[in-house]
Amino acid sequence: MYQLNKIPLFQELEDCNNILLAGAGGGFDIFSGIPLYFNLRQQGKNVTIANLSFTWLNETTCKEVTPYCYKVTSGDMDKSGRNYFPEKYLTTWLGMQGEKVDVFAFGRCGVQPLRHAYKFLIANYNIDAVVLVDGGTDSLMFGDEEELGTPSEDICSMAAVYRTGIKKQFMVNVGFGVDHFHGVSHYLFLENVAALAKDGGYLGLFQMTKEMDECQKYIAAVEYVNERMKDMESIVSNSIVSALQGEYGNYHKTNRAAESVLWINPLMTIYWCFDLRSVIKKNKYYEDIKLTKTMGELNTQLSNFRRNMDGYRKKQQMPI
Repeated sequence: MYQLNKIPLFQELEDCNNILLAGAGGGFDIFSGIPLYFNLRQQGKNVTIANLSFTWLNETTCKEVTPYCYKVTSGDMDKSGRNYFPEKYLTTWLGMQGEKVDVFAFGRCGVQPLRHAYKFLIANYNIDAVVLVDGGTDSLMFGDEEELGTPSEDICSMAAVYRTGIKKQFMVNVGFGVDHFHGVSHYLFLENVAALAKDGGYLGLFQMTKEMDECQKYIAAVEYVNERMKDMESIVSNSIVSALQGEYGNYHKTNRAAESVLWINPLMTIYWCFDLRSVIKKNKYYEDIKLTKTMGELNTQLSNFRRNMDGYRKKQQMPI
């Protein structure tokens, strides 16, 4: 039974000792989980970190511990010349904070190989809960919305974790409004949250403020990686940091989205929490993508699903 003065997600994790915290959508998604990481560590939890990566991992010095899963250390280098390696900089920054944590990066693949990679980490670290973090809200699109944002990596991670069969599996979304420039309807996001609440899959929300120690660390980590990945900064995390710092409207902390109209707003700093199994059961194309082996195959299956749909739920203006 949940209690008003407690956060349901953390109540679910109370009896868990070893937690896998993973970025769902690739790139910088794991940075959105930094406040969660530090809070879980304060609770005495063992936390392992993973992230679906956009880095060309086979062109780094990282060790591949199982197919599509690489262990990242602060000494690893990107040999491709791109200097796109957020997981390496996160590992380095965490080490500077005195945090000894194993960090893993998943190569882009389909659901099946990603599921095996997750099962490897679950077995080797005795994981009793997986928490997926999505910077943004497009992972809550069920598939019949007019626009889905950029769902491929999100659903691949979600389906892979779901198919591991681990009992405790959750997803959190942070950055309400950041997908505005991807065409995502936040009206439909809230409609989907309501549908999950009706079925018991919504675990409530809680909010960050800049005065929280965990959020100060998040801001510091984002600024650290901004300095080292010029012109490749995270739009999502920099938007959330901007909201934490009290900015509003079409504010641009970096030039990454200079041509887009952003909506920086106080709701960006809210974590929305869900039982992952409930989210998957609402997803209308999960069955089409659950056995895919490559990201290309997943995108083809998703495109075929969308092409054969009778119609979409249309965007609507929120009545506020």
